[in-house]
Amino acid sequence: MAGELESVKPLSGLLTGLAQDAFHGHPGITEELLRGQLYPDVPPEEFRPFLAKMKGILKSIASADMDFNQLEAFLTAQTKKQGGITSDQAAVISKFWKSHKTKIRESLMNQSRWDNGLRGLSWRVDGKSQSRHSAQIHTPVAIIELEFGKGGQESEFLCLEFDEVKVNQILKKLSEVEESISTLMQPA
Repeated sequence: MAGELESVKPLSGLLTGLAQDAFHGHPGITEELLRGQLYPDVPPEEFRPFLAKMKGILKSIASADMDFNQLEAFLTAQTKKQGGITSDQAAVISKFWKSHKTKIRESLMNQSRWDNGLRGLSWRVDGKSQSRHSAQIHTPVAIIELEFGKGGQESEFLCLEFDEVKVNQILKKLSEVEESISTLMQPA
């Protein structure tokens, strides 16, 4: 039965299933499903260590965000290791990583964010049409809409309204930030 585990044909499907479970949040992909669909003739006691080895290799590659040179060195070391992988399996893993690296990396980045991120910003200048004080009617106001969200969740919106004085204060603060950055970026 060990020869069945060394077959490279179902390995690509196994890696895809492991990635779906570990990185893309599809928890319905179980050991039994993977074994039944991809390695039906392999007994569970032989499949379990093979699955753990492939899961470990995939997690190592993803957590290190390996570039292709690092990947080749890592896989070469795995092929030379006692109880490691075959060179054919290494080729399948390499091909898999080359085609899935970006999506896995994005998924890991989204999972690692604790807070919402800024998804969008829009602004406009309007004339005030209502106010408690008649002197403020028809004065310009800046309206800024911020869209916040986290991957896979619905966005939240924040609408801010600034009069001319507040806009000038914000512009002054932004100039101070720009000056600070410029000072820090100048070579010593």
